[in-house]
Amino acid sequence: MRKAALLFIAVLFVAGSARAQDDQDLALLKFIVLKDDNGKPIRNASVILHPVGKKGKQERGGLQLKCDAEGKANYDGVPYGKLRVQVLATGFQTFGEDYEIEKPEQEITIRMKRPQEQFSIYGDKPVEKKDASPPADKDKKDDTDKQSSKDKPQQ
Repeated sequence: MRKAALLFIAVLFVAGSARAQDDQDLALLKFIVLKDDNGKPIRNASVILHPVGKKGKQERGGLQLKCDAEGKANYDGVPYGKLRVQVLATGFQTFGEDYEIEKPEQEITIRMKRPQEQFSIYGDKPVEKKDASPPADKDKKDDTDKQSSKDKPQQ
């Protein structure tokens, strides 16, 4: 009798946990990756999905999708909640943003930017041009020295 009761409780536990997983809402995500400057699609861009915990910290695991020739990627079965999306494409800046998944179907459009010029405080400083001619005051002093030496009697 005792074994039967334990078996019954174990079956209820397994059935309850399976049902809890079925109750979890899942979404279909559609991604469109475009060039920011002209709106054309980016083929073969990598869309990386990371779950985000309640404290905003990225959790383990994740998923990588590849965009097709029209810059589109889809994934069905994303659990509701916070999701960190990162997009990588050759010749473009890395994109990253957190999204709240709360609808059964959600479309996310991502505009990728080209790399921009970087500035550094350690870079080359502009070189100041120096005049080839000496300052005017120095010329006058040199002239007076020459005159004074001419005026002095030679020994």
